[in-house]
Amino acid sequence: MLSHNAQKISAEEEKFRQYLEDNALRFSLCRKKVFDEVINAHGHFSAEDLVKIFRSAGSVVSRATIYRSLFELLEAGIIRKTAFGEKHDYYEHIYDEKPHHHARCIRCSDLLEFPDQKEDRVYVPYLENKGFKILGHEMHFYGICKKCSR
Repeated sequence: MLSHNAQKISAEEEKFRQYLEDNALRFSLCRKKVFDEVINAHGHFSAEDLVKIFRSAGSVVSRATIYRSLFELLEAGIIRKTAFGEKHDYYEHIYDEKPHHHARCIRCSDLLEFPDQKEDRVYVPYLENKGFKILGHEMHFYGICKKCSR
């Protein structure tokens, strides 16, 4: 019998497989490797983080495959993009995350996650009424943390 976490991961893999099938794409070995790395990641990660992980493991997953797979995982609703105003996009998986937002210190780059307050009750109906397909939402605050304020 699968653990609760393994069941969730299995369901996410099936969701990804279905997305790929619906878009006439194969669940290739390289896509599987990217999926496995992403679904087991803790915290936020970038495409370049994955490139380094695969290179250090001696894996032959190309940079292009990583970027393409992240886009597909995003479209499939497996991960979400988080924008920190930096050079690279960062992602986090959704399956075991409670809805939350981010606040980032502009001095030390520390990240504070805080719970979602159901802002979507206001914005989702408005956007859906405009025909916008929502894949997710987030809110970011930028400022100076307590440690850097001293």
